[in-house]
Amino acid sequence: QTIRMGTKRYELTDSEWNQIKDMLPPEHPKEGKRGRPAKCDNRSAMNGILWIARGGAPWRELPERYGPWQTVYSRFRKWRDMGMFEAVFQALSVDADFENISIDSTSCKVHQSADGGKNQKIRQLVYPEAAENEDPYLVDGLGNPLAFLLSSGNDHDSIHAILLLSQVEIAGSNVLGDKAYGAKAIRQYIDSQEAAYTIPPKSDNSDPWPVDWHTYKERHLVECFFQKLKWFRRVFTCYDKLDASFLAFVHIAAIAILLK
Repeated sequence: QTIRMGTKRYELTDSEWNQIKDMLPPEHPKEGKRGRPAKCDNRSAMNGILWIARGGAPWRELPERYGPWQTVYSRFRKWRDMGMFEAVFQALSVDADFENISIDSTSCKVHQSADGGKNQKIRQLVYPEAAENEDPYLVDGLGNPLAFLLSSGNDHDSIHAILLLSQVEIAGSNVLGDKAYGAKAIRQYIDSQEAAYTIPPKSDNSDPWPVDWHTYKERHLVECFFQKLKWFRRVFTCYDKLDASFLAFVHIAAIAILLK
């Protein structure tokens, strides 16, 4: 990939920027008309947001090279409220390979600056890339994200599984999950969607079902993705009072990973 002269750590390369630049709103709401020019361009704003997401620093500590922190934060709030980060994330994952889908969750600590909020869980749905896939954009040996949900940290994994699975088309797919997702209601939902599942039964299950343990090993990809996701300190620890802001940072981290 080509890196711009002077590109700093965490910033987008030219090729990465070219993939998303047309998905962002105009830098000025009255483009082509008279009005006050924007204090920073979209690329600088996006790089500044990535700097915050990766380093976990407060907005006021944003380096001046990205523009005034107030401007970058305002751009973040505007794009968050527009659903722009989620839209870019969905556009980048449009070519997903649904042969196998892994479902899992991970917990994130909540900082006291988040107003004493309780632990939240990111519930993630990913697909593991198939080695035989011919699309070079997908064949990277990793699991890339498809959907997220936020929930209380003390919720059982199975509670939100059906809601999460309903966000994507799983017909013809094989859903991989650990024993926490072996509830009858979840398995019935998967069957009703004409999908299969590779979920081991609990040891005390009175009616166990067969499991393809070779396929089940592919679940490690979701754990690998969680590790990458938590390289972003704004996701590893929640500093945001609003769930919408925290979820926006989850999408931002996923965008950065998908662009690599």
